[in-house]
This record gives sequence, C-alpha cells and structure tokens, in this order.
Amino acid sequence: METAISLSQNEMEEQFNRATDYLGASESAVPTPTPTERLGFIFLAFFNQIMKAACIRFETFLFFFETLPPWFLDWAGRLRARAAYYRAARKVPGYADFLAANDARHGEVPETDKENYIKKYSTEARCVGGALPMSSTAIDESSGSTGTPYNWVRTEKERHQSHIFISYFAKYCFGTESYITINAFSMGAWATGVNMGVAMANNGIVKCTGPDIGKILHTLRFFGPRYHYLIAGYPPFLKHLMDAAEAEGFPFEQYELSGLVGGEGMSEGLRDYLLRRFKTVFSGFGATDLEIGIAGETPLAIAIRRLCRERSDVREKLFGSDSRLPMIFQYNPLMHYIEANDNRELLFTISRGTLLSPRIRYNVHDEGGVARFDDLARKLAEVGIDMETLRKEAGSGKLRLPFLWIYGRRDYTISVMGANIYPEDLEQCLYAEPELAKITHSFCLSLAEGADSSVRPRFVFEVDAEPSEELQATYRETMLHRLVELNADFREAWKEYPDTLVPEIQLYRLGEGPFAGDKAKIKQTRFLKAQ
Repeated sequence: METAISLSQNEMEEQFNRATDYLGASESAVPTPTPTERLGFIFLAFFNQIMKAACIRFETFLFFFETLPPWFLDWAGRLRARAAYYRAARKVPGYADFLAANDARHGEVPETDKENYIKKYSTEARCVGGALPMSSTAIDESSGSTGTPYNWVRTEKERHQSHIFISYFAKYCFGTESYITINAFSMGAWATGVNMGVAMANNGIVKCTGPDIGKILHTLRFFGPRYHYLIAGYPPFLKHLMDAAEAEGFPFEQYELSGLVGGEGMSEGLRDYLLRRFKTVFSGFGATDLEIGIAGETPLAIAIRRLCRERSDVREKLFGSDSRLPMIFQYNPLMHYIEANDNRELLFTISRGTLLSPRIRYNVHDEGGVARFDDLARKLAEVGIDMETLRKEAGSGKLRLPFLWIYGRRDYTISVMGANIYPEDLEQCLYAEPELAKITHSFCLSLAEGADSSVRPRFVFEVDAEPSEELQATYRETMLHRLVELNADFREAWKEYPDTLVPEIQLYRLGEGPFAGDKAKIKQTRFLKAQ
C-alpha cells in the first residue's frame, strides 16, 4: 500500500502556518489559546500533513482511519475545532464582532445560527479577510422561510475536499467496482445536484439527468443491463421512479441498481419498498447552511437502525425514551466536529482551514445526538449486542468513526423532494387569505406516509367552522398556490414533480384531533384571528 508523502517545502510551510497562525494573537479583543492548546496546535501542524497524505487515495484513507482509535479521533477532532475557532476569530471580521458582542473572550464559545449570525452579518463580513475572492469561488442557494434566497460561498479547495469525502463514502458503501451514476438531484443553484455530479465523477461515469423519470429510464435502456447503475436523488423520487418504471413494464430483474439518497429523512419502510428493486440504498446527510457530505449511512449504521426498529429496548438504550426512530449516520470528526446542546440540537464546526466562510458551533436546529464508536458499542453490549458481530453480519468495513443520529428539525420544519416547508411559510400563506385566516385557530405540519411508502406534506388545521370536503379543497388549492409563490425551493420542486407536493389536508373543530391531545409530537403554531 502506497503511503508516500510528496509535499513540497512550500506546502509544508503553508500547512504549518495555517495550523499555527493564531498562536501569536495578542489583541485584547481576540480570544487566545491556552498553553496546553498551543502545544496541541503544534502537534496538529504535523499531524495534518500525515492526514493529508493518507487521504490522497481511498486505500490509504481507509488504512489511516481504521488505525486511529476512537478516543484519538475525538481528541483530535475537538482540537481541530478549537483551532478553527481561533482562526475564525482572527481572520473573519463578522465572527470577531459576534464574539465581542457576546463577551466570548473568556467564556464558552457561543452558538451561531441563521438568526444571530447569518442574518446579522453580510456575506463579505462572514468571509476570511472580509471580502469575496473573485476567482475559484462558487455560490450555492437555499431559501429561507420567507422565500428570501440565502447564498453560501465556498472556495474551490473546500468543495474539492467535500467531493473527495463523498466519493470515498460511496466507495465504502457501494464498493470499488465500476458503475454508472445517474444523478437525479435537482440541478441549478442548489448545493446537492451539481456537487454530487462532480463528486461521483471521481468514481466513474456520471450522467446528470435531474429528477426526470423519462430521461433516467431512457438512459438505463440505452446502455442496457451490462452495467451496474447508482441512482442518486431524493428518497421519495426513487420511489416515484420505481413505480413509473414498473407501470411501463421495465425489466428490473435484468438490471443491478443501487440507490444513494439525501436531502431529507427516509423511513425504514421506504427503504424496504425500494429494496424490492434496488440492491442497496444508502442515505447521506448535509445542509446547505454547512455543506453536503457531512455524514453518511454505512452498512453498520443501517444495521443498528433496523435493530432499533425491531427492539424497543435497544432503541431506548441508545437514544432514550423518545419513541421516534432517528436516522443514523457515521462521520469524519477530523472534518466536522459535532456536539449536542442541552436542547438536543446539533452544533457543527467545520474544522478544515480551507473554508472561505467558517461555521463555528453552527446550529441548523436539527434534533439528535452523537456518540463515539466505542461508547455506542458499550451501550449495545449492555443489551446483549456485540458490535463486531453486527458489523460482520452487515458486511460493513472496519471504520470506527463516531455515530450521528438525527430526528429532524427541532422546529418541525418538514422537507419533501428537497424543499423545506417551514411553519412560517404556512402562517404567511394563511394571512394572505383573510377569509381562511379568520376561521383558522391553529395549525400543524407533518409528513404523511402512505401505505405504499409515498410521502407528501400534511397540513392539519384547527378551524372555527364545520369541516367539509369543499372547505378541505379550498385549503388544499390555496395553500399549494401560495407556497409555489412564496418558497423558492418548493417552487422548483413543484416544477419538476408536482404530484408529490400536493398536500394532504386535515380539518378539525376547535379542541379536537391532535389539538386536544399530546402536542409534543407535532409542531403547532397559534396566531390571532384576522380582524
């Protein structure tokens, strides 16, 4: 196995300076490292060189991360996150101001999120050096709850590193044999589609069709069953593709298909549905606020999740009394340091020094948790499950990366076909229709999963009127029309596959249905009646 280090003297000096450029900080407004941290950062300068060399090839990457023990990954990940904090404090004007405003010099590092950091500071102020480089910079777009687009800037180096990790994740899960990737994620300004195409090109042939069922089926027929195909897209889209292909009499039995999904959660019921036609289906986790490819399902992670579905005692041992079954991933703690706050919200620090716009303890308000590999293994052992045996049965590799589990947005934002639908969206839609706002007391958002594993948005309204099919139709048509106008992500998804976005509407009289019982399982928003 080749592990040769081929770095020039200039590269060595650049890496060392990047790891230690904050050690001489003396300005009173800038947080300074402790003596122990200073020693750790000097060690990092050399460790980063070894890691960089090991990650050049997939084989050496595997050897490197299979060798490092979980305790070391945790320690080094924490130290790299701390280095990213000091680096951002010195080099990012907006973050330095944010720390000063929060009196953070001698205290804990404060959380950042869209409200207290992104909206407060300009894109330039959140960049290293306080300016946008006019070359080798890409912009991704996402829409906020008001429909106002948010733009996220990334350097060529940081995109390349993300692409390599996604490529390695796919090799780890799907194997290193050749396959053709059909990229069915939405194209355009959104982060996932274009970046997924570039990342998977590292593994072989890629065709970016977008979510076009006709083009995908034509591609499969054109090249025929002699190739293995990996189809990447949103989870419900793969179901729609499968259903449409079956209706056309597509000869699935002649093809070898695998699925790579992301952009939203996936139930084990939907995975079971897809596995009737797909050999394997794995999901990845990311967020446009941060980056794609933060974490991924592995054979071991899926085995643990399915075990939790079958045994409530295992689920309770790992995740507590919450009856929900979270998505379970593994992640590289030397790229992303992930914590959970007191509200079980996940905080992300991207620790690579190539970031143009650093995110430090950034809260996307996803609810979940993290655990070291050995810690989760000990918990499984307490309920009679041997992690090593489970790993072998799942056909998983020997990576001992930490685990990340996610229930979804704590504010119960829902996501369908890559489009986030926020409570604020629905509130604005209602207030744009005075007659509906007048009779609406409260509402809830959730996802409706059909008996055939199809998923669509569900809007539940508490109304001061007699529920009827006519009123139900009015809500459905009005909310759909307004959402298409309001939410840019929803509008694009609607153009590409409208049937999935038609909401299921439920109406209840005051104090009835979900508004009379346990409200903790569904996000409910109250607002004053229109006068």
